[in-house]
Amino acid sequence: MSESCSGNCASCGESCGDRSQESLLAPANPKSNVKKVIAVMSGKGGVGKSTVSAMLAVAMRRRGYRTAILDADITGPSIPKAFGVTDPMGSTEEALYPAVSEDGIEIMSINLLLENDTDPVVWRGPVVAGAVQQFWSDVVWEDVDFMFVDMPPGTGDVPLTVFQSLPIDGVIVVTSPQDLVSMVVTKAIRMANLMQIPVLGLIENYSYLLCPDCGKRVDVFGRSHLERVAAEMHLPVLAYLPIDPKVAQAVDCGLAESLETSALEPACIVLETMLKKD
Repeated sequence: MSESCSGNCASCGESCGDRSQESLLAPANPKSNVKKVIAVMSGKGGVGKSTVSAMLAVAMRRRGYRTAILDADITGPSIPKAFGVTDPMGSTEEALYPAVSEDGIEIMSINLLLENDTDPVVWRGPVVAGAVQQFWSDVVWEDVDFMFVDMPPGTGDVPLTVFQSLPIDGVIVVTSPQDLVSMVVTKAIRMANLMQIPVLGLIENYSYLLCPDCGKRVDVFGRSHLERVAAEMHLPVLAYLPIDPKVAQAVDCGLAESLETSALEPACIVLETMLKKD
C-alpha cells in the first residue's frame, strides 16, 4: 500500500499487495448460472462496440450456445433497440429476470427499466456503477454459456467497476482504423492487463468499404495500423469488419439477429476453446 492510499480499493486501479488479498467481486444471484463472462470494450466511443457485442452474442447463439448481453453502457444503452426488445423485464419479489430476444438471447439494459427509451440517465458515477453491479447480482441469468458485457467506452469508473465486480474471464477490444485509435486501444489493453484479466484479441470495425458497383476495397479511414499494435501487444486480430450499410439498417430496425456473422469465426473459435478447457 502506498503512502497516498486512501484504503478505498473500489475507486482505485492499482494492483497492490493489499488489493490482491481482497475480493471485490459482487455475488451473483443464487439462481444464476453463467459459465463465461466476456467484456467487450473500446478505448473510445464511436467504434461500433455495441454492434460487435450484439454480433458476438448472435454468432455464439447460432453455434448452439446460450448467450446473454449485460448492457453496462448505462448512459448510452443501445442493445434492446438492436434486438427489437421493447417488453419490460420480468420480476418477482425475490429477483429480476432479463428480457429475451426472439432467438433466446437474454438481455439486461437500463432502457428496459425506463418509461421511455429516450429518457436520459442523469446519474453520477457511483450510481451508474451500482446499477451495473445490480444487473449482475439482482438479475437471474439462467444457464448462460457466454455473457457479453457491453462496456461503456474508455477506462473510467464504470469499466473499473465491471472489472472489479464481475468475474470477467476475458476481454475483446474493439477498435477502428484511425491512427489515433492505436493510442486509445493500447490504453484499454493496458487497463485489462493492470486488472490481470486476459485480452482474448482485437476486432477492427469499420475496417474497409467494398464498392457496391465494382467490388473494390476502399480504406475509408486510411490504412489500418492494427496489425502493428497487435504484434506489439502479442495479441491476435480476431476480425476485420467492413463498413456495411445493411448492418446499420438491421440494428436500427431491431434485427440484430439477422446479421451475417461469418467474419467473427476466429473469435468464436477462441471463445469455444475457453469453454471446452473447463
